[in-house]
Amino acid sequence: MGAPPRHRLRAGAAIALPLAILGLLPAFAGAQTAEGPPPTPVVVPGGGTSPSPFPQVLHTPPPSSEPPQIDATSAVLADLDTGQVLFSIEPDAERPIASVTKIMTALLVLRRTDPTERVTVSARAAGNGRSAGISELGLEVGERIKVDDLLYALMLQSASDAAIALAEHVSGSVEAFVALMNRTAKQLGMRHTRFASPSGLDDDGYSSAADLVTLNRAAEQIPGFSSITATRFHTIPAPEGEPARIVQNRNVLLWLYPGATGVKTGFTSAAGFCVVATAERDGLRLVAVVLGEPGEPFSDAAALLDYGFTAFGLRDLLARGQAMGTVDIQGRPVAVAAGAAVEGALVPVDHRVRITVLVRPGVTFPPAVGGSVGVVELSVGGLRIGRVPLLVAAVPGPPPPDDPGPWWRRACSSVAGAVGSLVDALFG
Repeated sequence: MGAPPRHRLRAGAAIALPLAILGLLPAFAGAQTAEGPPPTPVVVPGGGTSPSPFPQVLHTPPPSSEPPQIDATSAVLADLDTGQVLFSIEPDAERPIASVTKIMTALLVLRRTDPTERVTVSARAAGNGRSAGISELGLEVGERIKVDDLLYALMLQSASDAAIALAEHVSGSVEAFVALMNRTAKQLGMRHTRFASPSGLDDDGYSSAADLVTLNRAAEQIPGFSSITATRFHTIPAPEGEPARIVQNRNVLLWLYPGATGVKTGFTSAAGFCVVATAERDGLRLVAVVLGEPGEPFSDAAALLDYGFTAFGLRDLLARGQAMGTVDIQGRPVAVAAGAAVEGALVPVDHRVRITVLVRPGVTFPPAVGGSVGVVELSVGGLRIGRVPLLVAAVPGPPPPDDPGPWWRRACSSVAGAVGSLVDALFG
């Protein structure tokens, strides 16, 4: 869909954070611009810091069937199950994505390891005694820690030292893992993506909102991914003699937005504030990607999700084999039908669906029954809802011979035709 003007109307409902959580999450003191300095790190329960904002309310307009006005440089709202795009702003723009990079890291780790495997922390992962970044778990050299604990640290607390440890465990080195990340991106069809690290921390990697929808849909197919990203807190054992480490999810939509299920936040000065957010209501699963926000990204993500749940509904639009009338092929009418069903499509409410039958150029007569001669497209305005093959249902027989026969046969036929028409007129 076309991009709305990029200013926000903030006069809307504010959803309060539960009181039990308010004491744990300090208020976010003012929005930062993408060009300005990063915000002051926020201490989270159990130790560690967060560069992400922790607002106590969401500022969103009332749910509406009109697209929201958002501040993001790039954004996409899509059906998580089908990938159908419901809204977009600069969906293919190549932008730094900060710690959202860790979705790809988690995908590869889940594909290539067992959660119970033990990882031995290297000097590089532990930072050689120095911080691996503003977001870290605090790993120690030689520490033995389970893969799943590192995944929780990676996706909840955005621990960059966990990203390094997991990358080395999977591929032997960070560099080999980054190469694997880029091969996988290419295999997934992510045409506007290049990774430079497993963490996304101040590197020159980039992606696009549309590519991140593709990545997240692939990750959601892997057992364990969605349960990790939906977790609010996780306790991780520490080396002997030290207190357990508690990691907290930085995606505050898990507290603030009804139906939120994940997924990942990110921030650097170059990337701005970023979030990939998923939610489910009444069987409908949506994903919103917000990149390059000058301030907290959660309100815009929530506004997009509200729009999806309010403005769209699931409908069955086309049955397999449904008759599509006839099309002209070299001057002859040919009966055609839909080659597949379009079921459970997300359709804007109170809008009529347009069905267009398109015959492929160069089709010759007679086409084979059951063969494809084109496509059936379903759309609402400029939004494509579905596209299925157009199949031949029946082919007419050969035309009558050119020889008209003797004059008396033509005369009898004319009389019979006139009588038939008269009967139809009187009794039909």
